[in-house]
Amino acid sequence: MERADTGETEVNRAAVQKAFEGWQNGTHSITEIFAPEMVWRIEGHSLASKLYSSKQQFIDEVLTPFGERFKSTDKFRPIRIRSINADGDIVIVLWDGRGTAIDGLPYENSYAWFMKMRGGMVVDGTAFYDSISFNDLWNRVTPRVNER
Repeated sequence: MERADTGETEVNRAAVQKAFEGWQNGTHSITEIFAPEMVWRIEGHSLASKLYSSKQQFIDEVLTPFGERFKSTDKFRPIRIRSINADGDIVIVLWDGRGTAIDGLPYENSYAWFMKMRGGMVVDGTAFYDSISFNDLWNRVTPRVNER
């Protein structure tokens, strides 16, 4: 098996690490690293599991309604980045997220994101997470657009 270029690997790892750290500390949105033409898959059997054919579709159908289920004072974000692994244009992040839903209950989940990079941007992604916890939140909490 041919090894990936070390420079490309480190550039991609650093780009993803910077994006996750910005999201974690609330200074940036994770979507800033998503290319407009990105495709994203959510695997498994959650209510959001399917192929999203663009960054905008993924934002509109998953990220925005998901985010609108959380209190503005305790938004969902990564609380622990367990590992960032990179090889060439592939970066894998294993991370734990948490936030408080607008019904006052906490939501916690662990995620594995597999991302293909081009030019420092995610062009293809696949996510794995606990669909039971996700579905509970999705069904239990109605998103509020103007909850601030």
